[in-house]
Amino acid sequence: MKYIVIVGDGMADYPLVQLDNKTVLQYARTPNFDRLAIAGESGLVQTIPEDLSPGSDTANLSVIGYDPHKYYTGRSPFEAASLGVELANDDISFRCNLVTLSDEDSYANKKMNDYCAGEISTNEASELITEVSRHLGTEKIDFFCGFNYRHLMVWHGAPDQWALTPPHDISGQVIGDYLPAGDGSTKLREIMEQSYEILASHPVNRRRVEKGLNPANAIWIWGEGKKPILPSFYDKYGIKGSVISAVDLVKGIGLLAGLELIEVEGATGNIDTNYRGKAEAATRALKEGQDFVYLHVEAPDECSHRFEIENKVKAVEMIDQEVVKRINDELQQSGIVYSILLITDHATPLSLGTHTKDPVPFAIYRSDDQKNNPDRKYDEISASKTKLFIREGFLLMDRFLNRG
Repeated sequence: MKYIVIVGDGMADYPLVQLDNKTVLQYARTPNFDRLAIAGESGLVQTIPEDLSPGSDTANLSVIGYDPHKYYTGRSPFEAASLGVELANDDISFRCNLVTLSDEDSYANKKMNDYCAGEISTNEASELITEVSRHLGTEKIDFFCGFNYRHLMVWHGAPDQWALTPPHDISGQVIGDYLPAGDGSTKLREIMEQSYEILASHPVNRRRVEKGLNPANAIWIWGEGKKPILPSFYDKYGIKGSVISAVDLVKGIGLLAGLELIEVEGATGNIDTNYRGKAEAATRALKEGQDFVYLHVEAPDECSHRFEIENKVKAVEMIDQEVVKRINDELQQSGIVYSILLITDHATPLSLGTHTKDPVPFAIYRSDDQKNNPDRKYDEISASKTKLFIREGFLLMDRFLNRG
C-alpha cells in the first residue's frame, strides 16, 4: 500500500454572502475532491488543540501524526531546519518577515500595509536581509535569508518568554499595540524599528516603488521557538516517505521527522505555484520506492490572508484538477494499491484573514476498499453530517495508515 496526504492549506472557511452563502469548498468546482469523499470515508478533525494557537505549525504537526503538546516548541525552529541552520539548545529562533509598513513619522503609529511586501522575490529579499544583517547582526544575533518574504533570525542565549504577533493577523492595523512584549522585547523593538530606517530608502525598495510595487521597508519578528526533537516518521510508523512543499515550515517539519525533501521547480507557496509539478513529483516518488508522500499546497491560505475570494476559489479548484485528479488518475493507471488523505490543515476564513481552531474536513480514499456514499461531498457541512469526529488530530494519521 502506498500513502499520500494532500494538504490544501487554509481551505476550510465560513459561508460568504459573495459565494451565495456557501463556503469556498462548497462553492468551488471540486468533482475530484468529492469523488474521494463518495468512495471513501469523511468527517471532521480537530487539528489544533483548544489550548494552543491556531498556526500552520501546530496544525501540520497534528496532520503528520505528532502530538503538538509533546513536540511543539515554536514555529521558526522548523523553518531553521529547512534552511540548514543548526540551533544550539540555548538558541531562540524567530521568523523574520519582510513587510510593508506605512510612512507615519512615529514607528508605533505605522500600519501593517502588507505582511509579505508584495510577495517580494527571493533575489531582492536576499539583498535586503544581507543589509539588515550587516547593520544589526552581532555575536549574539544572526540573520538568515529564506524564501520570498520569509526569513530567519537567531538570538543565541536569548530570553525565552515572549508575546509576539504574526503580521498576517494585523493587516491594515496600527502596529503599536502589537509590538513585541516579554523579557527581551526592548531589543526586538529596537531591531524592528532600526530595520525601517535601514530599508526604507534601500535601492531595492526604490526600484520596487518605481514599478508600483510594495516596498519591503521593514522586518517583523515573530514565531519564536527552541530546537525541537521529533522521533522519525519511519520509527513511528514503519514506512519511509517524502515531503513536498514550497514553505520552509512544512519542509522543516518533514526534515526533522526524517522525511526526504523533494524540491519542485516553480513551487512558490502562492496561487501561481506549480500544481502539476508537485503532483508529478509525488507520483514519481511513490513509483520509485517511497511508501508515503506529504504534499502541501499553501495557496488557499495566502489568498485568505489577503482577502482574495476569487483567487481562493481558483486555488482550491486548481488543487482539485491539477493535484488530486492527476495523482488519482496516474496511480490508478499504474496499478498501484494506494490511499489518499485529503485534508486542510486549519481553517483560514476569508472574513477574518487569519487562522481559526475550527475542526476541518478530511476524506480518506482507499483504492482497494471503495465505498458508495453518493450524496457526500468534500466540504465542511457534508463532513459534519457523517458524525465522524477525530478529537485529537494527531491520531488521524494512525487511522489513515491503519495503525489503530
